[in-house]
Amino acid sequence: MGGPEGSQNGHWVPNTDVYATESGLVIKVEMAGMRSDNLEITVEGNRMRISGDRPDCCRAPNCNFLVMEINYGPFESVLELPPGYDLNQAKAAYLNGFLRIDVPRVPEPQSKSTKVHISEGS
Repeated sequence: MGGPEGSQNGHWVPNTDVYATESGLVIKVEMAGMRSDNLEITVEGNRMRISGDRPDCCRAPNCNFLVMEINYGPFESVLELPPGYDLNQAKAAYLNGFLRIDVPRVPEPQSKSTKVHISEGS
């Protein structure tokens, strides 16, 4: 949802990038004007929910917008992540208007090669 419609409905979705690296997934969410204590990240199964509220505390009273592209108010983004990543080990940091969440890969079990002894006779 972009523009003033998202703010009027009381819900908007921030711009988000999700990409895979050798060590895991990186989720990067654009959230200028936020404070980390206004954000919440919850995990259920393979779904990650990012929510919060961006306050609109800098506009003058009784102003008339010519252009309104910045969304304010409550937001929510729900991401369904592919299998193979450990959401319980995710780490998040908020810096310079971006929330970055690193989700490590689930370590693949190492298959061991074992010889089975064959005995002679019955």
